[in-house]
Amino acid sequence: MKAAPFAYVRPTRLEDALGELQAAQGGSGKVIAGGQSLVPVLAMRLGRPSTLVDITRVEDLTQMEVTGQQLRVGAAVRQRRVQREASQLVPLLGLALPWVGHREIRSRGTVCGSLAHADPSAEMPAVALSLGATLQVKGPDGDRQVNAADFFTGAMATVAGPADIVTSVTFPVARPDEGYGFAEIARRHGDYAIAGVAARVRTSSGTVQEAVITSFGVSDRPQLRDLRGSLQQAVDTLGDPAASVADLAKALEGPADSMAEDVVTTAGDSHGTPAYRRRLVRVLAARELARAYRSSLKGTQP
Repeated sequence: MKAAPFAYVRPTRLEDALGELQAAQGGSGKVIAGGQSLVPVLAMRLGRPSTLVDITRVEDLTQMEVTGQQLRVGAAVRQRRVQREASQLVPLLGLALPWVGHREIRSRGTVCGSLAHADPSAEMPAVALSLGATLQVKGPDGDRQVNAADFFTGAMATVAGPADIVTSVTFPVARPDEGYGFAEIARRHGDYAIAGVAARVRTSSGTVQEAVITSFGVSDRPQLRDLRGSLQQAVDTLGDPAASVADLAKALEGPADSMAEDVVTTAGDSHGTPAYRRRLVRVLAARELARAYRSSLKGTQP
């Protein structure tokens, strides 16, 4: 199929882009930057915006910069650029971005676009939630900053209004005592995840200070759970802060199973039943949490 007719504008100022969205008939304007999620929706006529507002020539939105301990990624910054230039600063982005489609898609798609699209099986929302990222949203009511935990409201639904633009997202730069893990299962590499997890752990002298797992592809939005107590108990039970990933993952199977029962709320589809997704989450969560813990010790190991 082909997209329904629409007007196309390409402003060079953010104020003009916002004005075009407000002027769109019936509030049906849509922002386009990479178009890797939006264009298929238009082609299948699942969406029929009256106006497409292309923001790729708004210079302020093409910037990526580090300020203090924060990485700011503008709305028009391509995923491939973030993967190349920011993987050392924010390792979880470096782990997750290779799973996003294929290189050609990442060369066009944007991080902010993926967040704004809010597909429950997408990688970037889970990463943003795991890291406690902050999204900058601008619209008729002015500027506001929204924590990732408050941004996603359901499947492909966010707190951003029809005339709002997600202008940037800010990620915290990794600390030396943090470790990360990321994995997903899909039918083919580049497909949306059947189930996936992102893990973040912070330790001090082998003691767990923070441990969170975010699951995606299993509910209407990414699901974050705090497993600090469970991870510390597993480490204490093994009696070896430097235990192998395999041993630690096995010790985490019980907590991971309980977490999977809680976070998997999908009714299932042709790719997998809820029980199958729970099994995937259990295995992936235990393994990636163990990997993140081991990675967090790198600053204390010879």
